Amino acid sequence: MTGNPVLEAEATIAAVEAFVLRVPIETPVQTSFGMMRERPALLVRLTETGGRAGWGEIWCNFPACGAEHRARLVETVFAPLLQGLSFDDPALVTTTLEEKVHTLTVQSGEFGPFAQVLAGIDCALWDLAAQRAGVPLWKLLGGSGPAVVPAYASGINPVGAAESVATQRARGHRAFKVKIGFDDEQDVDVMRQAREAAGTAAMLMADANQGWTVERAERVCAALAEVDLTWIEEPLPADSPRRHWSDLRERITIQVAAGENVRGLVGFQVMIASGLFDVIQPDCAKWGGVTGCLAAARQALAQGRRYCPHFLGAGLGLAFSAHLLKAAGGDGLLEVDINENPLREEMAPWSFQPEDGHLRLPEGVGVGVVPDAALLRQFGQDPGL
Repeated sequence: MTGNPVLEAEATIAAVEAFVLRVPIETPVQTSFGMMRERPALLVRLTETGGRAGWGEIWCNFPACGAEHRARLVETVFAPLLQGLSFDDPALVTTTLEEKVHTLTVQSGEFGPFAQVLAGIDCALWDLAAQRAGVPLWKLLGGSGPAVVPAYASGINPVGAAESVATQRARGHRAFKVKIGFDDEQDVDVMRQAREAAGTAAMLMADANQGWTVERAERVCAALAEVDLTWIEEPLPADSPRRHWSDLRERITIQVAAGENVRGLVGFQVMIASGLFDVIQPDCAKWGGVTGCLAAARQALAQGRRYCPHFLGAGLGLAFSAHLLKAAGGDGLLEVDINENPLREEMAPWSFQPEDGHLRLPEGVGVGVVPDAALLRQFGQDPGL
């Protein structure tokens, strides 16, 4: 395969493995459409003939059985296509895989799961490429400057939101996002308390998780005007007609963020060109991996939008998100879930050390995160293959 001239000679993939991990948690993560009562993760490892391994993370938060299903797709659909493949350009491999599984994707109707598996594989390929180049991933992707990125504390539940904001502020965060979309009066009261805890200088965002209609979003956003939100995230279902998004933008003044549920570069191009969204949030474990998300980020920045990678999973995907943000540049922030998650705590200890609203990227070549064998044994699940 011909490909990226930055990379060295071709490498050959010898093994493809999927690892399903699950950790029960005491406090569920709340969203407007359901709760997460455990933290799952699906990791993929690609090993070259020389023994070097690259890792990726595949989105699997919902439904509850999602990780096992996607693991089966890795092992039964994608592994046979990857094993023995020689490559020097991760993007070209991803494009080739997408073409090979296109008909099966259409036939099965599994557009989301296939895209998510491809995203994790793409990340693992880029991890390998950066390791072979002997540099951190963000440098291979064209980033420059110090290895730090702005960050914000995310996933803050409405119950105890003010206390969570105060705790994260004391730890060094300077921006915060709270989940709403439950009860309108309660949502407004929660955000008022969160603003008081955050202070007037802090960035404060709210995530409605697709929970509203245009009319309800207008009503709640009007009541939130005094809270001074930086953005409202997914106030409408992601697949709402364009006219609904257009109507909403005519009725509210708060900036709108979305993108975690957009799939395909064309989808992001349409989204960016519409002018209806201020903050673009692709998720590298859900669609596109490094290849797609970096392309979407650069197009968003070129059109004057803010790129903020979405992520709510284990520490591996968080590391990829940080590398992507650093490589893309702009004034975006890294989303850092503050809810209990040993799979983040073990793989991304650096994410617990914010300094005045910034985090230092993991050190080392590639993505800088290698899941520990003991972690895989402790929380590993049989995917039922």
